Amino acid sequence: MSADDQIRVTLQHEEGYRFSVDFEGGGLDAMHTDLPPPNGQGAGPDPEHLLLAALANCLAASLLHALRVNRNQEASGIRAEVSARPARNAEGRLRIPQVFVELQLPGHNDDYQALDKVLAKFEDFCTVTQSVRKGIDVQVTVRDADQRVLLGDKSFEAGS
Repeated sequence: MSADDQIRVTLQHEEGYRFSVDFEGGGLDAMHTDLPPPNGQGAGPDPEHLLLAALANCLAASLLHALRVNRNQEASGIRAEVSARPARNAEGRLRIPQVFVELQLPGHNDDYQALDKVLAKFEDFCTVTQSVRKGIDVQVTVRDADQRVLLGDKSFEAGS
């Protein structure tokens, strides 16, 4: 992936709170998401689990890459565990204020070359973690079936 590539994911509502998620351009099978009961049926991961999985996966992949760049080919088998405790904000809405990620190397610290260098730098290369840490500007647009913008930037519809 380069900075010029656009990442696209399309969700389509199926029933209840279940959505089909299509990862465009990657040749990947669609997956399903769902909310846990009582709202959904728990037939797939919910958005909070996907967020935690994205953080842990990005960090584990960044650590693996940094180890391999420093001639640590035996680094396969990294394990990641991630947890968070939702909390209510001042408005009473659930948020995830803090995430804990633990990465487990398969070997002992003296099995790895340049480990201090790897540990000092690998987080900087994790796109997802650094984006979340810095805050992401999320622009939301809502359209109706006629493609009219109900929420978001309506500047292109001037005169409609």
